[in-house]
Amino acid sequence: MQNPTPDTLVRYRERLSPSLWLLVTAAVVGPMVALSFTPLGSLLALLFGAAAALLLIITLMTASPAVRVIGTMLHAGSAHIDVRWLGTGVALTGEEAREARGTALPARGWHLIRGGIDGVVVIQNTDPDDPVTSWTISTRTPDRLLAAIRDAQIAASAHS
Repeated sequence: MQNPTPDTLVRYRERLSPSLWLLVTAAVVGPMVALSFTPLGSLLALLFGAAAALLLIITLMTASPAVRVIGTMLHAGSAHIDVRWLGTGVALTGEEAREARGTALPARGWHLIRGGIDGVVVIQNTDPDDPVTSWTISTRTPDRLLAAIRDAQIAASAHS
């Protein structure tokens, strides 16, 4: 087995899946759909309801964005940036994270915000050619994400 190279090393990976409460709420679709199909027969209605709830839950899970630090790249959903262009960052939870997701959210920043996830990492973008001033990313483990970004920055500077 080969050791991963610095360009392929997965330093952090997290899927921003929906909260348990959202999944439970999605499961409520099943009885509602079943009720709509009861005139066709109770077994058919039950099957349609179960299929609808399962399909919605699977869709919510597979459509969830991922946050990854691979090699020297930060991937947040469909966006990515080389960590060389990232400046200082802060890991926030609680009231500070709520404020960072709300009133302190920069208009020119890039955001990957998910409800039900308390933690946030806010990190400055130092690329002079990029109009985006900062990245604000929801995460369940803000300290780990920030540590992975710093680790990738150290690796990037060592290979420069």
